Amino acid sequence: MRFFGFTLLLFVAFSCSNVEKNRANLVDFVPKNTSIIIKTSNLEDLKSSIKNSDFLDKFTKTSAYKHLETNLDYLKLLKPSGELLICFSKDQKDSLQFTIITKFTPQLFKRDSIKNYVEETLTYENQTLTKSTYNKNTFYSTVIDSTFFAASSKDIINTAFANSDMNEELVKIYNSTSNDKTFSIIINANSPFIKSFFIEESLNLKAFTNYIAIDVDINQNDIYINGITKATDSTKILSNIFRNTIPQENQTQHITPYDSDGFMSFTFKNFKTIEGNLKTFKKKDSITSSSPIFDNIIEVGIIYQTDKRALILNSTDFIATEDALISEQTVIETYRGIEIYSFSQPELFINTFSPLVKDISPNKYCILDNFFVFSSHSDLLQNIIANYQNKTTFSELETFKKVKEQLSNASSLLLAVNNTSLKSIISKNFKDDLDDSFNSYSTSALQFIYDSNFAHVNAIIKKSKTRAAQNSVSEELNIKLASDILNKPQFVINHLTKEKEIVVQDIKNNLYLISNKGKILWKKQLEGAVLGTIEQIDIFKNGRLQLAFATLNRVYVIDRNGKDVAPFPGKFNDKITQPLSVFDYDRNKNYRLLVTQGKNLLMYDVNAKTVNGFNFKSAKEAIISQPKHFRISSKDYIVFKTNNTLHIIDRVGNTRVTPKRSSNFSNQPVFLYNSTFTTTTLNGQLISVDTKGGVSTQNLNLSEKHNIEASSKTLVTLTGNKLTIKSNAVELDFGTYTRPELFYIRDKIYVTITDLQAQKVYIYDSQGNLLPNFPVYGNSEIVLDNIDKDNSLEFVTKGENNSILLYRIN
Repeated sequence: MRFFGFTLLLFVAFSCSNVEKNRANLVDFVPKNTSIIIKTSNLEDLKSSIKNSDFLDKFTKTSAYKHLETNLDYLKLLKPSGELLICFSKDQKDSLQFTIITKFTPQLFKRDSIKNYVEETLTYENQTLTKSTYNKNTFYSTVIDSTFFAASSKDIINTAFANSDMNEELVKIYNSTSNDKTFSIIINANSPFIKSFFIEESLNLKAFTNYIAIDVDINQNDIYINGITKATDSTKILSNIFRNTIPQENQTQHITPYDSDGFMSFTFKNFKTIEGNLKTFKKKDSITSSSPIFDNIIEVGIIYQTDKRALILNSTDFIATEDALISEQTVIETYRGIEIYSFSQPELFINTFSPLVKDISPNKYCILDNFFVFSSHSDLLQNIIANYQNKTTFSELETFKKVKEQLSNASSLLLAVNNTSLKSIISKNFKDDLDDSFNSYSTSALQFIYDSNFAHVNAIIKKSKTRAAQNSVSEELNIKLASDILNKPQFVINHLTKEKEIVVQDIKNNLYLISNKGKILWKKQLEGAVLGTIEQIDIFKNGRLQLAFATLNRVYVIDRNGKDVAPFPGKFNDKITQPLSVFDYDRNKNYRLLVTQGKNLLMYDVNAKTVNGFNFKSAKEAIISQPKHFRISSKDYIVFKTNNTLHIIDRVGNTRVTPKRSSNFSNQPVFLYNSTFTTTTLNGQLISVDTKGGVSTQNLNLSEKHNIEASSKTLVTLTGNKLTIKSNAVELDFGTYTRPELFYIRDKIYVTITDLQAQKVYIYDSQGNLLPNFPVYGNSEIVLDNIDKDNSLEFVTKGENNSILLYRIN
């Protein structure tokens, strides 16, 4: 619930016209004095995303965050089924007040068995409201026209009963926000919570615009912002100085030294247009003539380096601009072959471009190609010259390149800052002192692109990472869930991107789908624990994949959005005792779903109908292994076992192979190894059955407590602390080990195992060699794969009880 810390990094709001309407939408109930509105279509997704954000985590120890968390404690009690608004305001005593608005449903607020909760019913002008106290915090709530309305102040509730005039401009800006992002924010420019998002004090929010509405997408390491800012048709609003200008491609980054604190750039196609707008804004005489220096300028930039400033003019005709400076060409020094001239008009830029340009009165300048660089600091000019010649500018920073990928090339106004300036901007809006230096956020950016009577807003706060050394193992994500993890996380395919995502279940039987950037995409309540591995199928044969799996009494098929695919889930009275087996015999997507219940096998198609042609009735004993499908020489084999019998049947359920002798089998799976059906016996012998029923055994000196894993040519065994890969034995430290897993990726074999006692993950190659920089921390079996478009492998494991770790092998 780190709302306050985050809203202090965002922007804006507005004044509006009013018109009386019937209240049909949530926005119609927003209190008049609201400063900030947070809109979300999925409250749980919002909570999870904010909880896992590295950037927002830095605000959790502040008093402002703790105060807000206490005030919003009530949100824990709500289970909204759709859109929800959280509104913030301050009352006449400067106290923070909040309002929560959502559609009422019977499941929204269940009071049963809530601890530390009391309530009483009140009336106001024949209207009923509820006064609730939860953990010593009081709030008031009511239902108006099927809309649930709760607030920290009774006065806000009383006002809500009145069908007052609605803010038409607010409705318009609200409707511009998306329902697909983590959340959206609308902030009034008069908000007492936010002052500025710029380095320059003169560019305060109230002067810059009326409002900004933004959609926010949060990943663990990144925050992406897109939206609009809209001002009334007023010459008193600074953003309107870009009216009728055409944004140009920003170039200031190409001359800003890499070690600068950042830069600001504003562009225009015609100087006369922005000059006229600025004069109107400042109420200056439009007859006043301007300097010819600006005639061919399309961009003005400011470079920030500690308390020093340099101003950049980007010219489309540097010869003409140089000629305009003919009276300003007294050389005062030469540095690296570049002449530095004196400049006799230090107030020119403030007089022309204020309030965009402040606190800079340059008395010298130099020329670097089409850039004219002005400053009062010789050392800053020299630094700019040196880095420009060395090509060590902001534009060459990998962190800036990554950020720039998310922005438009051309913008009316662009601000790019390093971690020092980012912290400075945050501190302007935050009463608390932040201990964190934000070192890992080396480049952030904010962009405005003026378009007709509004401006597009883009921003990105991105965690930067140092380039990993070859063969190093780096922790990429640490994703925290609300509850402890029940089973090992695994990868599934995102059919839209062809990359992999993470699926995992918690002890409350919630299933999560998590992007490979750490964003929780959805959470779904299941009837029980997932059995085994989740499969993926393409029911509709259109390339869109679904998740298929079983719990004790259900078979689920779930689409990418977390919705059940009809007619699933299938309900079973008797317990399902093995993981769901999914067969695609001819690889034509005519799937068969095989359900195991004790001694029985039930075969279904993707319409959840029983496959009539499947004849297997029942085993004599309980089936102790998940049925598997193998194909050998164009023949299909379905293989599973009981304690004493290895069953090998065909696709219709008839016996295909009868082993020539029985055995007392272990609980280990059956594998196709060396073209035989291979498993182990209770006393640790390897037993193999060929397609004619021939049985062979091999004494591998395995103890009764052993594990095996196999591919077509590779056998892996674990007994005690001895791991054997093919014929290569590895002596492990004494510990408590998971079963070994075998992964075949890019013609290489990897064997993984985790010591649960020591909390260490090991990965070996096919020769039994431990990969460099292993073991690493982990608390479960792992899944290894290439989950994105690079060449590095990643693996996922359980970290702490409620966290998932994603590692990269570089």
